Amino acid sequence: MVDSLSSDDAQTRSHDRRVAWSVAALIAGTVLVGALLPAPAAHRASAVPSADAACAEWSDGCHVCQRTEGGVACSLPGIACVPKEQSCLRRVGG
Repeated sequence: MVDSLSSDDAQTRSHDRRVAWSVAALIAGTVLVGALLPAPAAHRASAVPSADAACAEWSDGCHVCQRTEGGVACSLPGIACVPKEQSCLRRVGG
């Protein structure tokens, strides 16, 4: 009876070691892959949102423009609107 308990303990310890080494190998592999793969290129926005293909919607405070299937569509300005610098409101892609 004592022999079967020590045998079970040895099997459990052996199994636990295999699991621990497997987890450690998985973590090391994940870190290695993350370190070796190149990072995605960052999107460089154009100085003018209307010229930036990734900018789907932009505004100057008076007009709101969107890229549609038929081209660019812009709203009409409000009364006595003073335009500001254009800013991108919504991006598409990455």
